[in-house]
Amino acid sequence: MSIKQDLLNNLDERRETAQLGGGTARTEKRHAKGLLTARERIDVFFDQDSFQEWGMHVDHACHDFGMESKSFPGDGVVTGIGLVSGRPTAAFSQDFTVGGGALGQRHAKKICDIMDYAQQCGMPLVGINDSGGARIQEGVESLSGYGQVFYRNVILSGCVPQIAVIAGNCAGGAAYSPALMDFLIMTRENANMFICGPQVIKAATGEQATMEQIGSAAANASISGNVHFIADNDQHALEIATSLLSYLPANNLENPPHAPTADICLDPDEGMNDLVPADSRAGMDMYQVITRIVDPGSFLEVHRDFAKNIIVGFSRIDGIVAGIIANQPLVLAGALDIDASDKSARFIRFCNAFNIPIVNLVDVPGFLPGVQQEQGGIIRHGAKMLFAYASATVPKITVITRRAYGGSYLAMCSSDLGADLVFAWPTAEIAVMGAEGAVDVLYRKELANEENRETARTKRIEEYQDRFASPYMAASHGMITDVISPAQTRYMVSLALRNSLKKSEVRPPKKHGLMPL
Repeated sequence: MSIKQDLLNNLDERRETAQLGGGTARTEKRHAKGLLTARERIDVFFDQDSFQEWGMHVDHACHDFGMESKSFPGDGVVTGIGLVSGRPTAAFSQDFTVGGGALGQRHAKKICDIMDYAQQCGMPLVGINDSGGARIQEGVESLSGYGQVFYRNVILSGCVPQIAVIAGNCAGGAAYSPALMDFLIMTRENANMFICGPQVIKAATGEQATMEQIGSAAANASISGNVHFIADNDQHALEIATSLLSYLPANNLENPPHAPTADICLDPDEGMNDLVPADSRAGMDMYQVITRIVDPGSFLEVHRDFAKNIIVGFSRIDGIVAGIIANQPLVLAGALDIDASDKSARFIRFCNAFNIPIVNLVDVPGFLPGVQQEQGGIIRHGAKMLFAYASATVPKITVITRRAYGGSYLAMCSSDLGADLVFAWPTAEIAVMGAEGAVDVLYRKELANEENRETARTKRIEEYQDRFASPYMAASHGMITDVISPAQTRYMVSLALRNSLKKSEVRPPKKHGLMPL
């Protein structure tokens, strides 16, 4: 006997109700603002017809404050697994049309269930955040739900990639789950992320603040550094997530999706030589160097709007996935400051956790001087870079293009910090400090007694540059693998990456090191 038709009809009706979320009117209201619904976001993100939903028929568990007479389809969140560019991925998408997407006990359980599955099956997790925060009617159950989500964010950390898309409201405690994830993508319009809103800030401190100052995508990306990517709209945010996943392994036990080219072009790139200014004090645009090293169109910059004196991002070099970390001499002369140290240390830690080789391009005059930097803890923050590089066991390849002075030379992954191969251009200057500063210290008394002080100083500077401000002193001490012309950089780095992919390094057994946080 076949199943009764009325049961199938009932199933279809229930599915249709669930898929409508908060109803047609609320959906149209979102569309008028240029927003997609939770389900539309899922449809855009996953390969066609590949998404398997979990918990479509879940409803809320609250019986107070009139909630017993209300139905929340899916309890305000869509969860499930599917394929993104053919690779299994887990996701949740909060539904603002259902109770403002507020998190309750069963809402949290759905998210936790999919997180557990992602961890057990070794697949990335993408969370699309659009929520009014904790569901007030459920009180402590809602807070407990957030705690369970946070706990799983930490359990998944370093095991599977976690990407958060901020596509609407993300306020108060709700902001901490994205903050615990690896990458945050935020839409330019219709989204905000903050702990305390303008009214709370005014009530508590008397300060006048606007949402643009504290919760906008621009503020989170450029000032606080909470957000890694700004998207133009929902579709663009999901495109960024898809592109980002294309560089990452599914989990920490796999290698990145390398696709080595059959051959490596060994022809020198003479155009690279033309990028180097004749005057070492002139700025050099490191983006142009990166562009000539990586495969065309393959560089995906991370944290572009934050700490612009250092550049980080993912790339492919002859098909090999690699993380790029580069000083940017056009901003603060490429000096390392508090924000640049934090930005690079976080990126290094991510690459190391997911087996992604790191290529470092060095042109750094030192750590940024200043009272604000010292009082802000530049020592502690700079030490994060040292810790991150020294603890990373992935292949690390360093190219010293020009300046590499003092502690910043070490902080940009010198051989002493564990670089596997270090190449230097003939223009590299490796020293405790620049020639002018060194001469003023070393020959202070002598120059004070010279009749023609400036002439004597210039001569000493030239002598110091000839002896110390070149790569050959370091090369003679075995601290550099080779001195190469800029034109050789791409293929030397490409060969180094290929030869290093099977690198294996064992560290002393311990629970974990103690980064100077």
